[in-house]
Amino acid sequence: MMGVLSAKFRLFIRKPWMFLITSVICIVFALLIGEANKKEIRVPVYSDLSKKEVTDLFHSLQQSDLFTFEWMDEDDVHKLVSEGKVVAGVKLEKDDFRLIVSSKTANVYLIGQYVQKVYTKEMQTKKIIESATKNPNISVENVKDALHDAKTHPIFTLEKKRFRGEETVIIDGQLQSIFGFSLFFVIYTIAYNVLYILIEKREGIWNRMILSPIKKWEIYAGNLIYSFIMGYIQVALILVVFRFAIGIDFHGKLLTIFLLLIPYVFAIVALSIFITGIAKNVQQFNAILPLIAVSMAMIGGAYWPLEIVSSNVLLTLSKFVPVTYGMELLKRAVIYGDSFTDLLYPISILCFMGVVLAGLGINIMERRHVA
Repeated sequence: MMGVLSAKFRLFIRKPWMFLITSVICIVFALLIGEANKKEIRVPVYSDLSKKEVTDLFHSLQQSDLFTFEWMDEDDVHKLVSEGKVVAGVKLEKDDFRLIVSSKTANVYLIGQYVQKVYTKEMQTKKIIESATKNPNISVENVKDALHDAKTHPIFTLEKKRFRGEETVIIDGQLQSIFGFSLFFVIYTIAYNVLYILIEKREGIWNRMILSPIKKWEIYAGNLIYSFIMGYIQVALILVVFRFAIGIDFHGKLLTIFLLLIPYVFAIVALSIFITGIAKNVQQFNAILPLIAVSMAMIGGAYWPLEIVSSNVLLTLSKFVPVTYGMELLKRAVIYGDSFTDLLYPISILCFMGVVLAGLGINIMERRHVA
């Protein structure tokens, strides 16, 4: 078995291009669609005052989780608003602000409320400092230090929690695209590695290996373990790129994701064995694989969340697709924060699928002559 693995890895080192190309394509697709699904709203900002005069105010505006405030020239702000590329722009003034809008939408009101809130806090701080300057018995520096301490070390702390009912759905467009395309593209990587079993049988390589001291189960094990390793490395590599190069933190669950990928990759290896078993030749395999992979991605929620699907037929079909349970594992662990115990059901389903499909695939390959 180790000899088979060694030979496979040497062949990969000689021709790693397919692996690298599919990885890059997956990252590009996930980036493009993830950017389109970002929840942050871009808001350009300008002022007739010097940037130094509004530095503290602008810094306070940038603390928002929903809005991304960007400093620009006045002409650029008006151009973006008039072209409809942003919902609104903001002009910062000394004691007030102005919204530049082309049409009134719900987001315009949210932006106005947020900027008003920031201005109110800044004005309160400003009034306190002005009052201190008028009193000769009070040190302005002491007042500023006290305000800073009050902000950084408040007497009271508030803990914010979200109330979520059992039927509430959370959709994160960015994570949806990353998880979906990662699970989709790895199907091709794994399947085309398993395909070598079919190629080697057709070319008579298996007959020569069987005549050698190596056992048949070791040949199968070497091929399947290699396919599993390559598929797992590809998904892990893609997620590592998103985590450390692009800055997606996965809610601190990256190591959990690595663990949860194991049953999914195992199920896809088993599915690939089954497809290889029913395909009579490479041409049939090349025709069957895209059909099954794309169908599973659509039905299993890799392209769009299953939560928005209302068809009972499609939801029923999704129960028989490994991608469904792979997406469920990742989203429930990362977005909903479910524990490992809560995820035992999808894990067990993937393991069951893997065992059944692998058994059927190997049995079919052993019984049928490969053309």
